[in-house]
Amino acid sequence: MALKDAESKPLKMEQIRELSGDDLRDALTKLQEAQFRLKFRAGTEKVDNPLRFRIMRRNIARMETVLRERTD
Repeated sequence: MALKDAESKPLKMEQIRELSGDDLRDALTKLQEAQFRLKFRAGTEKVDNPLRFRIMRRNIARMETVLRERTD
């Protein structure tokens, strides 16, 4: 499964649930870092696609939901 598009395209829950716990945590960390970089860059220059903020925020929420489901 390729999460390389997680920064620009909405992920489906089935894609996220296929990942193991460690892979999911790694992908979540990378996506959070990418979100931070995008916010930082938006403060200094114009962002080419402002919808990326919403897509990234929702993908992060989906990943955190799956992690929370697995711990319960």
